[in-house]
Amino acid sequence: MKKSFRLLAALSLLGLGQHAVAQTSSPAQTMSQRMADAFISWHPDSILIGNRKTTRWDYEQGLMLKALERVWQRTGDAKYYTYIVKDIDQFVQPNGVIRTYKLEDYNLDNLTTGHALLTLAQVSQGSQAAQEKYKQAAQTLRKQLDGQPRTKEGGFWHKKVYPNQMWLDGLYMAEPFYAEYSKVFNQPAGFDDVAKQFSLIEKHLVDPKTGLLYHGYDESKEQKWANKQTGQSPNFWDRGMGWYAMALVDVLDYFPANHPQRAQLIKDVQRLAPVLAKYQDPKTGTWSLVVDQASRKGNYAEASGSSMFVYMLAKGVRMGYLDKKYAAVAQKGYDGLLKTFVATESNALAFNGTVSVGGLGGNPYRDGSYEYYLSEPLRKNDLKGVGPFILASIEMEIAKENSVGQNKTVGLDYYFNHEFRKNTFTGEQEQWHYTWEDRTHGGFWLLGNQFRELGAKTVSVPTAPTAASLKGIDVYIIVDPDSKKETAKPNFVQANDIKAITDWVKAGGTLVMMANDTSNCEIPHFNELAKAFGMSFIPKSLNMVKGDQFEQGRVDIPAGNAVFKHTKAAYIKELAPIGLQGNTGKALVSKGTDVIMATAKVGKGTVFIVGDPWLYNEYTDGRKIPAVYENFNAGKDLATWALQQKSAK
Repeated sequence: MKKSFRLLAALSLLGLGQHAVAQTSSPAQTMSQRMADAFISWHPDSILIGNRKTTRWDYEQGLMLKALERVWQRTGDAKYYTYIVKDIDQFVQPNGVIRTYKLEDYNLDNLTTGHALLTLAQVSQGSQAAQEKYKQAAQTLRKQLDGQPRTKEGGFWHKKVYPNQMWLDGLYMAEPFYAEYSKVFNQPAGFDDVAKQFSLIEKHLVDPKTGLLYHGYDESKEQKWANKQTGQSPNFWDRGMGWYAMALVDVLDYFPANHPQRAQLIKDVQRLAPVLAKYQDPKTGTWSLVVDQASRKGNYAEASGSSMFVYMLAKGVRMGYLDKKYAAVAQKGYDGLLKTFVATESNALAFNGTVSVGGLGGNPYRDGSYEYYLSEPLRKNDLKGVGPFILASIEMEIAKENSVGQNKTVGLDYYFNHEFRKNTFTGEQEQWHYTWEDRTHGGFWLLGNQFRELGAKTVSVPTAPTAASLKGIDVYIIVDPDSKKETAKPNFVQANDIKAITDWVKAGGTLVMMANDTSNCEIPHFNELAKAFGMSFIPKSLNMVKGDQFEQGRVDIPAGNAVFKHTKAAYIKELAPIGLQGNTGKALVSKGTDVIMATAKVGKGTVFIVGDPWLYNEYTDGRKIPAVYENFNAGKDLATWALQQKSAK
């Protein structure tokens, strides 16, 4: 059994999975997918935590839903999204009330699932009313923070029943949700408060000698476990530090680039990374339950904290917070996770070695001693280990492929496509429709995420194309220029725009042009740009799909296609076919006699053209079209190809 698992683990590190040997024609499942699928098999209908008899709103639930969301974003497989919805809908009532949740408990653990609420509130649900209940539930959780008891310095008590105490755990439970909420609802004061929580932890819980963090701090110094001079608990518990480490890299996803405390949070990440590297077991790559006492009798390698550290280090490197040398520390740690904790049972993965719990105070009283931490039992398939392992696996999977976009920037046009609507969270006007930020059906959030996970930076280009505005852009995407029907004063493509873009392409840029059917796109002026590269959009509409007759929108991708190497069929409806003039443009994908996609080499650059914005969220997130139409894979293929057209700077 061990030998066979080690083979599978080795295959997974190479990007192969359990089914790779027997079935090489279909993509192999990643380790993150396999563990996510195992979790769903253990909890097919609801998430039962530990030995409980019934489900309840819980931080382990929130942790797992976050992990499943990341797998969904990486695969476009709707089963992970569907699981999130079914779980949340067992708790959130039509009026937004959350079953089993009690605001008056003022328990930070209850905020972790708020991230799933914000996700469901931002993606399209069929109607605004369907999204509203998730928004209201998120607002309820945010209201808890308004009344959450605080230390005299402003730090959140971990729970109302633990007065005057800040625990490392609480930073993960509350702050990523708080930061995302502050971004979604445009409440900048929230970021100041989030930053304050981290600064207080750095002030009170970091040991100046080792750089490790104590589990908890009692401002009153009244607890038996609290040091009478410092208020600190006596030991360095790995999962407590892991919660904190994950919280650091996750809140930075939402912090504004110009926030005055963002730089300090990055410094906190950079302070912690060498400490983790120092205490990593040089043989196994794992970390011990009590981090600084690896050789002490009874201590052992613990799965959840080790997974959390791998996640933090790998994500820190990917996001540019940490030196690339820490990628090797993360890889060594991940190898250790696979060898030490992952097993196979009945052809599915299992995860061993997670300590069941760790706390301070309470009844029976937990004194924070070395002996206390070792007294808590280990559990197999404990969600506090499974969730971080999935998150760590995703980061390691991204690390294998994100070199293609390193030091490259993808610019999305916000000038020719310039539609506005009222933001449902803030009431303010916002640009939407084929934008990076838009997570509803018509947005390009998932496509942008694919570019980013390939290592590229995504930016908007809000002004007319010029040598200055395109400087530093490697891939420039223009989608569905506005007609007068869509915008009162549309910006039509003009001669000077064509010259600027053509010069940029000839110098080595990659241009992606996505039109739309002629009734929904300003074709005449956009065509002038296309003609500069020997191509044009023909004024007719193909693939007119009636209702859910998705086969009417099928586009087969020929084998050996230079762009779409992992895609066999796509769904594109109501598109304009491509006409080719001269010898510049070359047909890439056709349907009968109609050219659906084409490319052109112009000078040192490349152009890709298609008559529809077909890679928006509605047709890539897996929720609407049958899985046979591989639009998600097509988006990743196109992103990979576009980034490969220009060598790294």
